[in-house]
Amino acid sequence: MSSVAIGFSAIAAVLILLALRAPIGVALGLVSLVGIWAVRGFDVAIGTLRTIPFEFAANWSLSAIPMFILMGAIAHHSGITVALFSAARLWLGRLPGGLAVATNFACAGFAAASGSSVATSAAMGRIAIPEMLRQGYDKGLAAGVVTSAGTLGALIPPSILFILYGIFAEQSITRLLIAGILPGLLTAGIYAAMIIVRCQINPALAPRVNEQFSMAEKMAALAPVWPLLLLISGIIGGLYTGIVTPTEAGAFGAFLAFIIVAVQGRLTWQVIKDSVVEATSATARLLFVAVGAILLSHLMALTGVPAYLGSIVGDYALDPIYLVIGASLIYVILGMFLDPLGILLLTLPIMLPMFEALHLDLIWLGVLVVKYLEIGLLTPPVGFQVYVVKSVVGDTISLETIFRGVGWFLACEVVIMALLIAYPEISLVLPNLMYD
Repeated sequence: MSSVAIGFSAIAAVLILLALRAPIGVALGLVSLVGIWAVRGFDVAIGTLRTIPFEFAANWSLSAIPMFILMGAIAHHSGITVALFSAARLWLGRLPGGLAVATNFACAGFAAASGSSVATSAAMGRIAIPEMLRQGYDKGLAAGVVTSAGTLGALIPPSILFILYGIFAEQSITRLLIAGILPGLLTAGIYAAMIIVRCQINPALAPRVNEQFSMAEKMAALAPVWPLLLLISGIIGGLYTGIVTPTEAGAFGAFLAFIIVAVQGRLTWQVIKDSVVEATSATARLLFVAVGAILLSHLMALTGVPAYLGSIVGDYALDPIYLVIGASLIYVILGMFLDPLGILLLTLPIMLPMFEALHLDLIWLGVLVVKYLEIGLLTPPVGFQVYVVKSVVGDTISLETIFRGVGWFLACEVVIMALLIAYPEISLVLPNLMYD
């Protein structure tokens, strides 16, 4: 069997193991080691296992990941999300579908402080869904907005997926994080517009909230939100101006979160314990998968699969848009079955050389890839984000109802992706201004 054939066989073996629900890190690492053994021998495989994981884990940029996770855990366990939703409800509640619109933007705000889609949907689901149901909102709309808007955690900085993409693609992590801002705001804005139009056409979906609040009450509701605004402005402002690197921004954000929660009198030993345990376990799981992906990348390089695919691209894909559309279909299909992190780390060793062969902007492509990973969190049959919200609502809302509610947001994603592909400057304008 040729080296290229071994490479493609390894990809097939990984997909089969993932379909059988094998742990992602185990599937990637085990197949990679067997493949390297087949191509270069047992000694090379053992040597690779001895050196590559350490070299990857020693990457200084990776230290941003536990720091951002810790920052989000502190924000969640200290109750900042409650104040955020309360303020959004007072300001936006009287719009058509006002509570759903408020939830949408509250999710975007919390995403900017957590970097985690799962944490965003889980936290906002506990707060917003019961309130919307109490006001008579359609169950599909209530669950759908929390499920879909929660995925903004993967796009709005800080984003763990952008950090990993930047390391693998050897691109500026700072530029990637900044590039996610406008696409994230665009997504939240189109979601909100869809909610308002639907509820204006069919008021039964979301009965108008009769509560009226004075301007003084609205301004007072913003006061408890200052910690989140300080976190967001500190991180994004520091990154944009170049005062801090992504690694430093993670540490600064975590430190700032500790200080803010302490000033508010919410920094208990239980908050510290829960936050540190959550950050440690999440980081360990993530890095275990990442090491497996690094081994797969090494196997792909040894077998020549990227060069083989790159030659095919050079011969037949004369228009780069064909490659982007083809990659889009691959990510959407994989997203129906696989975990986002697994998809990212599985596909990058194959996709990146193909993108580079056609001289495509890897910052723009990073935004597209992360957006497709967001979509994958919503699409059946797996739809991981749907199951996160289902675990929050229990038997109150059926799984079928949640998927039905998410369908409207997936329709919005078609429009959003068309805009991001047709107008790359939406993603690139802010990172490009950093160097003007």
